[in-house]
Amino acid sequence: MIKLRVLFFSVLRDITGTDEISLELPAGATMGDLLAQIESRWPKLRDWQNSLLLALDQTYVKRDEPLHDGAEVALMPPVQGG
Repeated sequence: MIKLRVLFFSVLRDITGTDEISLELPAGATMGDLLAQIESRWPKLRDWQNSLLLALDQTYVKRDEPLHDGAEVALMPPVQGG
């Protein structure tokens, strides 16, 4: 198992009711696996699935990115100007 720290920003924090969770996933899990687990816990996050910005250890990544033990994952809505 790998342990992850997952951070939620902006409206995603409002949906989840928290800014951070700890999560365990099987070794070999990807960012997509993480998102599937989080979306099953908070189904409203599915509304954002096509536009989420995903970061692994402060580097933007795609859904097929492998995760590692002790990783910090950040989930952010698209950047909005104004």
